[in-house]
Parts: sequence; C-alpha cells; structure tokens
Amino acid sequence: MVELPADIAGLSFEDALAELERIVRQLEEGKGRLDEAIDAYTRGVQLKRHCEAKLAEAQARVEQIVLGPDGSVTTQPTDLG
Repeated sequence: MVELPADIAGLSFEDALAELERIVRQLEEGKGRLDEAIDAYTRGVQLKRHCEAKLAEAQARVEQIVLGPDGSVTTQPTDLG
C-alpha cells in the first residue's frame, strides 16, 4: 500500500472528509488549470483512501463489542496492526 503524505495521515476523518468534499466541489465547477485539477484529483484520491482506512478502523472496533451470555455488553481488544 502506498504511504499517505504526513499532512493527510494526521487528519481526523471529519477533516479529511471536509477537504475531500471541497475538492469535489472545486473539480465539479471545472474552473482552473488542468495541472491544478490533476493535483487536486490526486489529493482527493489520497483523502478518500485515508477516510476509508479510518472507517475500517472504526468498524473493527465496533465489531469487537460483544454481547455476553447474561446480556451484558463487553468489548474485546482489537488488533488493528
């Protein structure tokens, strides 16, 4: 898997999604230079990949919530590494 730039890897899911939405709006407008659009698209792909990874981490953590035999809710450690 290709390493993400540090500025993207450090973003929260919400911040990455907000930037991705901004890039999509910018590309939909079709304004600007072609090379800037290509750079924005590339960054958008990286942001999308980061958001997908964050969602997968969250899903793995949620899936570790276990219902006990007595109906109690517990969690089990998740190895996300």
